[in-house]
Amino acid sequence: MQPSMKLARLFLFAVLTLGLAGRALAETEPTPPHQSFTLESAKLKETRRINVYTPPGYDAAGSTSYPVLYMPDGGLQEDFPHVATTIDTAIRAGEMRPLVLVGIENTERRRDMTGPTEVDEDRKIAKRVGGSAAFRAFIRDELMPHVSRKYRVTSETAIIGESLAGLFIVETFFLEPKLFGTYIALSPSLWWNNEALVKKASQRLERWPAPRARLYLSSADEDNIAPAAASLAEVLRKKAPAELKWQYEPRPDLRHDNIYRSSSPQVLRKWFAPEAPSRKP
Repeated sequence: MQPSMKLARLFLFAVLTLGLAGRALAETEPTPPHQSFTLESAKLKETRRINVYTPPGYDAAGSTSYPVLYMPDGGLQEDFPHVATTIDTAIRAGEMRPLVLVGIENTERRRDMTGPTEVDEDRKIAKRVGGSAAFRAFIRDELMPHVSRKYRVTSETAIIGESLAGLFIVETFFLEPKLFGTYIALSPSLWWNNEALVKKASQRLERWPAPRARLYLSSADEDNIAPAAASLAEVLRKKAPAELKWQYEPRPDLRHDNIYRSSSPQVLRKWFAPEAPSRKP
């Protein structure tokens, strides 16, 4: 086995262990007022649980619609509590635009967040992998229409996630760049399938369909993610079209297990900053 593969397997073990610890912590973590519902998915052939945070004053503002931020890993024992708390705190402080947060609770995370792979070691992380296309279809064709019917949301959409969820976000950015307006990928697992997303980035950007998208990319102190993220950033510097607003932020001061909680408050405040008041003529 190549040294890089050994490192990747050790990294995966650490992530799985830390993930279990993180879920145990989240069980007692306070969450702002929210709603939950289940959605039968024909695309995934299962029932999915969805958690939704609406901003302060949502019920009273009967004619106001809001942007919507989607998040994988959006269960109450996953990342929904701390992201919802971050957003609620920032909105109440006037540091962030009000928005609706839609958290998608996991069933088979490694199936949903990964695309196809030709690497044998990748397939060992779970019984089933490579289901990102079906998960994306669920979001696009089932969840987003349901949210639009059930909640007052605008056409402005965004998605945020970390690790394998970040991988899914980067893959979605390249394969369906019109699906979301803003893509926030924290420490994405770009090592998947021998860094195929990075290697194909240049040709995909050359065929960019010209939506006005935004991409935020970060990495922590990780030997198997930071170099790939830096390589992708270099491709973006050379090939990014004018319609694309993007940023790469290396965070060697952070680790894979704390980059979400440590950096998302600043990232969300920046990318969803309050709109400047219009000047009177």
